[in-house]
Amino acid sequence: MSQAKQPAILVLADGHVFHGQAFGTIGTATGEICFNTGMTGYQEVFTDPSYTGQVLIMNNVHIGNYGVKDVDVESSSVKIHGLIARNLEEQYSRLLANGNLKEYLLANHIVAIDDIDTRALVAHIRTKGAMNCIISSAVLDVDKLKEMLAAVPNMDGLELASTVSTKEEYELGDASASIKVAVLDFGVKKHILECLVSRGAHVRVYPAKTPLSKLKEFNPSGYFISNGPGDPSAMPYAVATVKDILKENKPLFGICLGHQLLALANDIPTFKMHHGHRGLNHPVKNIITGQCEITTQNHGFGVNPEAVRTHANVEITHLNLNDDSIEGIRLKDRPAFSVQYHPESTPGPHDSRYLFDNFMDMMRN
Repeated sequence: MSQAKQPAILVLADGHVFHGQAFGTIGTATGEICFNTGMTGYQEVFTDPSYTGQVLIMNNVHIGNYGVKDVDVESSSVKIHGLIARNLEEQYSRLLANGNLKEYLLANHIVAIDDIDTRALVAHIRTKGAMNCIISSAVLDVDKLKEMLAAVPNMDGLELASTVSTKEEYELGDASASIKVAVLDFGVKKHILECLVSRGAHVRVYPAKTPLSKLKEFNPSGYFISNGPGDPSAMPYAVATVKDILKENKPLFGICLGHQLLALANDIPTFKMHHGHRGLNHPVKNIITGQCEITTQNHGFGVNPEAVRTHANVEITHLNLNDDSIEGIRLKDRPAFSVQYHPESTPGPHDSRYLFDNFMDMMRN
């Protein structure tokens, strides 16, 4: 039998207050509030480094009902700062699970709150936009929580990628493979690397602030610019490196933050989105082939659409069918391309895995 839950409070930066029940670690968590519309894959979502600095609302009514499993992760630990849900479940039905959600959150020191009307909360965020929040089961004084929340930095202008990047180089795949990929790690997901290795690439992963001179020592066939958290415009070091890589005229593939950095390296600005795209069912059209894809997405920044459309050397390849935002670009004068969404697709659909095949073909040719 579970013990009676302790009360917990959620306070938004605009002053709205929600009361619920504590789940996971007893404590306080702060960050930018955001929501994910996926019904499954919560463990992969929690461990995605791109969620660093964020307090996550899971829209689905029941989270935790199939437990947790060691392999269902995108990194070595939970990366969200806090969790909000309608019903967080201790009991689970999957026979292959290693344990329940509460134990998992406790082991990763994650503060969570449930018994929240997430439909009302998400509707509020969709209307008012992304903002900071604080959840606490340790401090129940609303005025004190508002005071603590006022000290939390905004995501706009925040550099976080270097905080989640690997500290040391490491390699994956067959060292004798003919295709070698240098990966700049700004928070790379495990399944992105697996998608490269499974296609025969020898991968070497580098810390975020590695210069091109170091990357070239690997003599790579191509370069991969990873996903990650934070504001891309706060990463001039990364933009400079991508500019240097483009001068090599070797294949380059960027995903999510990597997409935004490729845009910035071509003097296309990025912007903070109203509330971002996060979920497993976002429709995207490949305007080169005319085919549509159901995609997994997680981003709160985007590429300026007018700047892309008027750029002489950048071509739009993918568009979001919900809001016409830019989901993919490629350069006209060299083998470099990127997408805003996540083609590795765990925990979502696999419609976009062809992009890894395209990257491999570019390197072979």
